[in-house]
Amino acid sequence: MDEDRSIIELFHALDRLPGPEHLEFPDGFDLAQARMRAALLRKRLNDVFSREHQNPVRLDDRIQDASYYFALRIPPRATEAGEWICVRLSNYGDLAVILAPRPDSHPDLDAAVAAGALSEGDRKRVETTLTDLGYRVVPARLLHRPYDGVTWLADSESDERMAAHAVQPGEATWWTRFFEYL
Repeated sequence: MDEDRSIIELFHALDRLPGPEHLEFPDGFDLAQARMRAALLRKRLNDVFSREHQNPVRLDDRIQDASYYFALRIPPRATEAGEWICVRLSNYGDLAVILAPRPDSHPDLDAAVAAGALSEGDRKRVETTLTDLGYRVVPARLLHRPYDGVTWLADSESDERMAAHAVQPGEATWWTRFFEYL
């Protein structure tokens, strides 16, 4: 589990980056550059998943008040398992997470494959595309661990709204910190 430890250490390092108190992005975050990369990711995923349907991948680039600005959705009609595949791109450290189909559907992609919600082929295609474009794919199971960072999210008195999106209600997680509405 050295890889897990490395990812958790990365979470803590990104958590300490200077930035606004609202936690949506670190200082120096370049939205225009991130938008261009997300559009390129959409193009590449469309190249991979356009079988019978032309350009099936949808890019949501109008996300606000969140620690991620972009989400991509591959519809069931374009996937081998016939289920949604979703990707969220964090505003921190080129982090990306793959979901099949929702954040709390499966603890990790191995479980999604085992349950038939994601084919191994589609998983590899999405992971390879993300990696080729410089994104760091992180497992959802690590994001669902309790947040123990340095921001106000760790404060037990923090606004209950922040924890409402956690897998376990009432508890902020690393998912909240890097991939959720704030």
